[in-house]
Amino acid sequence: MLYYYVWSIACISRPVTIRAFGIAQRRPHNTRANLHRLYSSSSSSSQTTTTTTTEEAASTTAIKKKIITRRILSGVQPTGSLHLGNYLGAIKQWVDFQNNPPKQEEEEEDENIEIKLENFFCVVDLHAITMPHDPVALRESTLASAALYIAAGIDPDKSKIFVQSHVAAHSELSWLLNCVTPMNWLERMIQYKDKAKKQGENVGVGLFTYPVLMAADILLYQADRVPVGEDQRQHLELARDLVRRFNDMFCKGNPFKKRCKAAGIPSRKTFTEPQAMIVSTGGGARVMSLTDGSSKMSKSDPNDGSRINILDPPKVIRDKIKRAKTDSFVGIEPNNPERPEASNLFSIYDAVQPDRSREELVEEVKDLSWGDFKPLLAEAVVAHLEPIQTKYASVIADEEYLSGVLRDGAASANEIASRTLKSTKIAMGFVVPKDT
Repeated sequence: MLYYYVWSIACISRPVTIRAFGIAQRRPHNTRANLHRLYSSSSSSSQTTTTTTTEEAASTTAIKKKIITRRILSGVQPTGSLHLGNYLGAIKQWVDFQNNPPKQEEEEEDENIEIKLENFFCVVDLHAITMPHDPVALRESTLASAALYIAAGIDPDKSKIFVQSHVAAHSELSWLLNCVTPMNWLERMIQYKDKAKKQGENVGVGLFTYPVLMAADILLYQADRVPVGEDQRQHLELARDLVRRFNDMFCKGNPFKKRCKAAGIPSRKTFTEPQAMIVSTGGGARVMSLTDGSSKMSKSDPNDGSRINILDPPKVIRDKIKRAKTDSFVGIEPNNPERPEASNLFSIYDAVQPDRSREELVEEVKDLSWGDFKPLLAEAVVAHLEPIQTKYASVIADEEYLSGVLRDGAASANEIASRTLKSTKIAMGFVVPKDT
């Protein structure tokens, strides 16, 4: 979203048609939302993270194996450099979920359950242009963000990486939804009011309507439940209002059923109404500013010393940590609300050393002075980021490889998004080409 933007969509698919022995059968699926927090936020940003669960019969033999499909769709806005907060709060969690998808307790015990993963990680470039931007910087940061996904551990063989603008359904559905969205709904958006004050008369229409684009991002993939931060609940409520309004305007009565029948699609409501699941920051690293332990690390902060960028050279990282705000107490302790800087720097120290226990780290630093602790922290951060930076240099240098990854990812995402877009057009009465 138009502050730093990270989100995920939990999609629960609708019933599917299974062909058994030449007979088409429609069977309702048994859905259970398995919501895994893949959430991170920075600056006034949004990151929404989503997981989906779909179950269907895998065969028509005596023993029916359930296939549970989990789809994750997450994205980061390519404005400025990705920083440590983006990485630890979001991207690293995406990698963990990709490699070790959590199972519900009953799934662990049931040998007749097969887990199917669908991971989509997006660079949300359309959201990046709602504020004044540099075209050269946009292109560079878009490719850099995608390369960093791969460098951080997103595996193109397991997950799809794509650029938002490469899937035309995002912008097209946004326009269709814009046309049914009352202006006074958008005038209530707090984020718009805050950003508009900063831009004055130069504020663009895109900033006013970007919550509709966010709704399109969610609705394209039939999100059932969307974990969001409290600051993004208003935007999700807009998506819910749009679903109700659209379905009420276009998805009921015999005329709607006739349009669907003529097009050869089921006459069900076009969109799934997403449910909000407000997530806490526990369980994932929430990285705060190096200059203010009570504010989130942000790409929009004009002071580059407030953040550690993933691609910062080792010397820059050491200098930033050396200058980081501290307090007058001796000893480093976590979770003390009266010592936000100590808690923040310890959290970073903990997060970049996943092979060491928290108890071990607490014991190590509890009596250290800041002068003793900061060099340890700097070296731990440098060591953690070094392999990512090395892999990034290799990926960004191979333009053909990166372009191929993005092309394949867009094709897979478009396959899902285009189905929703087609249903939307049919519901609204558009003439849809027969071959779509």
